[in-house]
Amino acid sequence: MNIRIAEKNHQQVISECVDAAYSIYIDRIGKKPAPMLMDYAELISKNLVYVATDKEQLKGLIVLIPKGNYLLIENVAVYSSFQGQGIGRRLIEFAFKLAKDAGLQEVRLYTNELMTENLMYYPKFGFIVTNRRIEDGYRRVYMSKSL
Repeated sequence: MNIRIAEKNHQQVISECVDAAYSIYIDRIGKKPAPMLMDYAELISKNLVYVATDKEQLKGLIVLIPKGNYLLIENVAVYSSFQGQGIGRRLIEFAFKLAKDAGLQEVRLYTNELMTENLMYYPKFGFIVTNRRIEDGYRRVYMSKSL
């Protein structure tokens, strides 16, 4: 599997991957999760999206935004048919390496409190909960991992 910067021609498949990964949460949250509403054309143009591909087939993606002394994981999505194969883990580990290589001190992320799977998943990487608040109409749980 290869992880690299997304290109403009990835936009459609990125949106499809995000929709496939997050649509299961619509009923639980009561509306589309925030990643389904993001402007991926803009994020791609700013080189903030990385894609995980195998033989040119997109399997997942991660949106990474440098912010001061930390790297924000804005979104991680893996096609549902490829979940459970370690792709999400590889994407998160890629974020750690990118942050370390840039001399950043921590990696942060947030998730919806109703995405309970994530609340169990991210601590396995050493993330700790730092805050909970309502933002943009979503009940978010903020997490951080020091590098």
